[in-house]
Amino acid sequence: MSQPKLQEKSREFPAVEISGMNRALAADIRKRSGTQFQRCFQCQTCANGCPFVQAMDYPPNVIMRMLQYGMEQEVLRCSTIWICVGCHTCSSQCPMGIDIAAVMDSLRLKAVEAGAPIAKPNILDFHEEVLRSLERYGRAHKLSIMWRYKMQTGRWFSDLDVGLKMLARRKLELRPSRVKNIGEITELFKCYWRESK
Repeated sequence: MSQPKLQEKSREFPAVEISGMNRALAADIRKRSGTQFQRCFQCQTCANGCPFVQAMDYPPNVIMRMLQYGMEQEVLRCSTIWICVGCHTCSSQCPMGIDIAAVMDSLRLKAVEAGAPIAKPNILDFHEEVLRSLERYGRAHKLSIMWRYKMQTGRWFSDLDVGLKMLARRKLELRPSRVKNIGEITELFKCYWRESK
């Protein structure tokens, strides 16, 4: 009895344009983040653990590879760096000890400095509201963050169903709680706002 022949399927992948590489980008992000992302060997553990990977245009491991290749424009213009919430799930699971969340944070700062177009509309406003909540209370008060963000964007009902579910499950505190020594937090933010100007 003859064996059925397997058809070979060839898949073409886009080529990396070597002429567009920026070697200085890798050195800059390595210095800013304080992590050795070039150790990434593409095991995809970070992507498998990320709770937001489905919303990203590139998973975290691909961002690491793009950095290694020096693909500055692609990295700074992608939505992944803005969707990352810095939960450190990827960093805690990385077998090479790469602080991927720190890399994403460094890329966001670099994108703002470079004037790169932000891939997700209003995401910078959201990040700023999170910082303001941390400054006011020493921790993130989700309800006030979302309220202020909605006031800025005018998209009042875009995710009302999620908010109601969170309220029903007591995941949203109605009143913010403050850390005991808010003065220390205030001093940290004085330094932050001074450096960011």
